[in-house]
Amino acid sequence: MNMNIYGSCQRPEAKKSNKIKVAVIVFLSAHLSILPSCTDNNLSSDIKEAGMQSFGTSGKAVYPLAESKETELYSHSGKGCLTHMWFGGNWEGYGKLRIRIYVDHETEASIDMEMYMGAGIGFLDDTAPWGTSKMGKTGSPSGVYYNYHIPFGEHVRVTAQMHESRQKSPRFWYIVRGTENLPLTVDGLRLPENTRMKLYKLEDYTADTLEEFDFLNTAKTGMVYQVTVAAQSTHMNFLESMVRAYFAESDTAVLLSSGLEDYFHGTYLFNRGMYHNEEAGLTNLNKEDRTFSAYRFHERDPLFYQDGLRLTLRCGEQTDRETWKAAPTTYTTYVWTYEW
Repeated sequence: MNMNIYGSCQRPEAKKSNKIKVAVIVFLSAHLSILPSCTDNNLSSDIKEAGMQSFGTSGKAVYPLAESKETELYSHSGKGCLTHMWFGGNWEGYGKLRIRIYVDHETEASIDMEMYMGAGIGFLDDTAPWGTSKMGKTGSPSGVYYNYHIPFGEHVRVTAQMHESRQKSPRFWYIVRGTENLPLTVDGLRLPENTRMKLYKLEDYTADTLEEFDFLNTAKTGMVYQVTVAAQSTHMNFLESMVRAYFAESDTAVLLSSGLEDYFHGTYLFNRGMYHNEEAGLTNLNKEDRTFSAYRFHERDPLFYQDGLRLTLRCGEQTDRETWKAAPTTYTTYVWTYEW
């Protein structure tokens, strides 16, 4: 069905124009399904029938982070999704606070992140305020939040741990919230009920010149949700790397970008500096220290895989016609997936 709208604003055609408007309204009413408003009784009934109810907690000026011990902030039994976390505080190394999320009685957390890197921020970059609907940083150094939907079937547990021992526990603020029986959807697509979020990490890996290395290697089925890369070298040539995807057991790469900055929607080695938007952002760029970090969401540009996926980077790049050699470069990467 093709819909072409055209017309004229000439006054002599006013009556004809009104007829066209009426015809368009009748056509749309007959062919479009109108979603119920938030006050619609049917929607309210559906939410009640599904058993959706919010849960959560907060801590205000509390002192739970004793020395470097892992401390439980919150646990909840049931089925649903975590939907929001926020953290506040001010101490040296705050951005390295370790947040872990244990789903369905895991003994090893499927999500284990440094606070800043979890929000796509490398090298403890203190730039603020910035934010998207998914994550952001509103203060200095705190106000870090995440709105990732993290599903669980029976139980969820959130803990925190300082990256190094301290004589005195620092004052801390936090919010953890979720919704019971909330369906998991990504850009309007409902994912299977057994979907779980997984964080894959590569930390402080030094790659040699032109080395191609994995920063995700999974044998499961799912979709890539978000990618963060932080890197440091003696030259910015490492940004020439093309991001490659190898689906299942294929040895043939699908090229996801023509350069590393292009993958994050940047261009010309990020020549216009920092930016943050819903799909991608540059969270650190220091051309003196040769560092960068950036995030990229695949919600509206879905990256699905069946029976496995490898994502690779290269330390520099080489094509049939040209070579960009990069000095050895140290990478930390976070890849968030939904898998089932």
